[in-house]
Amino acid sequence: MVKTLERVGDSHALVLDEPILKMLGVSRDTLLQLTISGGSLVVTPVNVGIGRAEIDAVFDELQPRYGETLRRLAE
Repeated sequence: MVKTLERVGDSHALVLDEPILKMLGVSRDTLLQLTISGGSLVVTPVNVGIGRAEIDAVFDELQPRYGETLRRLAE
């Protein structure tokens, strides 16, 4: 696949189509590490642990039993 850069304000952007993002397992919120290797740009998802959806699911599970405790800890 050949892509060109698109102008976005005073910068340029490489726009990745949704099927490519799905194949890579990334979304628009995924942090990406950019490196140069042998004259090529390498884009790698940053592994920051579990994603937001997983955190929300765990929190929803814990909320009924530990909701009050979690509220107090947050204060």
